Amino acid sequence: MSKTAFIYPGQGVQTCGMGKDFYENSPAARQIFDQASEVLKLDMKALCFEKNDLLDQTEYTQAALVTTYLAMTRVLLEKGIRPDVTAGLSLGEYAAIAVSGAVEDLDAIRLVRKRGILMQNTVPAGEGAMCAVLSMDEKKIEEVLENFEDVTIANYNCPGQIVITGGKKGVEQAEKALKEQGAKRTVMLNVSGPFHSPLLKPAKAELEAALAGTQIRPLQIPYVTNVTAKQVTQASEIRGLLVQQLCSPVKWMQSMEQMIEDGTDTFVEIGPGKTLTGFMRKINRNSRVYHISTWEEMEQVVCELGQAGKETEC
Repeated sequence: MSKTAFIYPGQGVQTCGMGKDFYENSPAARQIFDQASEVLKLDMKALCFEKNDLLDQTEYTQAALVTTYLAMTRVLLEKGIRPDVTAGLSLGEYAAIAVSGAVEDLDAIRLVRKRGILMQNTVPAGEGAMCAVLSMDEKKIEEVLENFEDVTIANYNCPGQIVITGGKKGVEQAEKALKEQGAKRTVMLNVSGPFHSPLLKPAKAELEAALAGTQIRPLQIPYVTNVTAKQVTQASEIRGLLVQQLCSPVKWMQSMEQMIEDGTDTFVEIGPGKTLTGFMRKINRNSRVYHISTWEEMEQVVCELGQAGKETEC
């Protein structure tokens, strides 16, 4: 039986104007943006729709993206497109959990706002770094990193694209060692901290407290967690996994492989950019992948999936 997944990208895909056409065309999307503004005491329309210097700052980026993802998703759900499972890369996992039914949309946005502040402020600027390692086997990368105390893998994105994280000096030294061991290319990332690194452990207690004060409900559909790349079906697991996720590698490639093994053959990437679509081409070219970042793309996907002909003319 065919299964459909909604998947959500991580930080870095944000762009000025994201979600604006959904806000203008859908009361459901408009409500998400307006309520997020009220809850966070931020002007989400200005943050997401207008050119500004805040959108690329982690403490604002994460809330802006999850608000946009959930606004887009509510339109899809209204039009009859529903997932059998969800997943999200790093901050995208909060949207995936909301769509699974385990947390309210506004709680997910509030949590990811707190998470963004913690991730930006826990390690002083300039002390952490991240680096993408291209065209090198992940096992070989893991072997090289055994020689570096504070450098670990942050993301298993897809075959040939692994991201490392840690202290700035250590990451720079590891980058040099990886090149010497055969990495074809490395790219230092323009990020504000060593995300998904053990260096973020001091932030765990505050995130844990925020999660403790958040209602977690039974899941209506499963989601796949970054931490283990396995389906989560029990609400009791969610808080612990999200705390772990802060400092653990994002096992995106393994998550997609597991979803495919479980029968998922259609993936709908929701959000700006086509990052996850690109990853999937390298993970499994046989999967059907759709992408939604604009109202027009949403209408086309609704038509192609053939589940809401009354709402949209193909």
